Amino acid sequence: MRLVVFGLAVSSSWGNGHATLWRGLIGALVRQGHEVVFFERDVPWYRDTRDLHALPPGAELVLYPDWASVRSRAGEEVARADAVMVTSFCPDGPLASELAWEAARGLTVFYDMDTGVTLKRLEAGERVDYLPSQGLADFDLVLSYAGGRALGLLGSRLGARRVKPLYGHVDPEAHRPGTPREHFRGDLSYLGTYAADRQDALKSLFVEPARERPGMRFVLGGSGYPQDFPWTDNIYFVKHLPPADHPDFFASSRLTLNVTRQAMAAMGWCPSGRIFEAAACGVPTLSDSWDGVEDFFEPGDEILVARSTEEVLAALDLPDAQLARIGRAARERVLAEHSSAARAAELVGLLGDSAPMRQEEVVACGE
Repeated sequence: MRLVVFGLAVSSSWGNGHATLWRGLIGALVRQGHEVVFFERDVPWYRDTRDLHALPPGAELVLYPDWASVRSRAGEEVARADAVMVTSFCPDGPLASELAWEAARGLTVFYDMDTGVTLKRLEAGERVDYLPSQGLADFDLVLSYAGGRALGLLGSRLGARRVKPLYGHVDPEAHRPGTPREHFRGDLSYLGTYAADRQDALKSLFVEPARERPGMRFVLGGSGYPQDFPWTDNIYFVKHLPPADHPDFFASSRLTLNVTRQAMAAMGWCPSGRIFEAAACGVPTLSDSWDGVEDFFEPGDEILVARSTEEVLAALDLPDAQLARIGRAARERVLAEHSSAARAAELVGLLGDSAPMRQEEVVACGE
């Protein structure tokens, strides 16, 4: 299979959760014998923080300054592809979609990697600039990072005809048990880009526990945090970490926290990539609560769930041996069900299931 993708960015993980996911998925696809061409607009903020310069053999990264300069090359690739995919937050999403419908001989696919955000903006009456003006009805397949009721909403609000979930995942080669570092040492860690709609939960599950336990060390890693963030004397900040440092960051704490963006948590069945990354590293994870978490990890055995400051403090008081057991169980689960290789196989299966439907439509149009 030859897959052409028009996405946000794979070359820089700075403030961009798509990059790590695509690196794992592309690596797994090429190992399974497929080819991938990824088109990424070359913008200054990713160029200046680039931590990947080439994809593995069997895949190609096409960096371009603007759509006009790449339109001809993109058309050639689209015409050769078995499937063409446009993702959420692709800066040229509507133009890439039009090209896919015009020139693709294979399947056309939209992958909303930010489903909760998309649906929240639509509900607020906002323009979603990465969506085609006519919605998603003309795509053969729409994939959603979130499951549950989000799947039906993509149909009712955007006209998607065939919608399937394709959840987050982790590349076990990139995220595996790491080596603790003194610089990252903490009782509770949190790794994530600043987002205003995570702030209330982060305050309750991270900042307030730090205030309650001044003798403990809390470590926050990420980018985009404002000057007025409610820092405490025992919260230590680590600026943006490239993915290569994630395993050591996770390994340096007894427990790591996951906080889901509000729109995604409200939708349910929308696990963040950090959950899978920490689990692959064998680190016990404490997550905020959201519908469907038990479909990915068993609460109490493979993951801890907290709804309040008090529940975070209770988790911090658990013995090391119990936390270690939870971390080991989570790693076993993620390797079995949530690896990039597993998601790549799911994607290929979904594309294969959609191909006969596309063919039936083509035959019907020709009759």
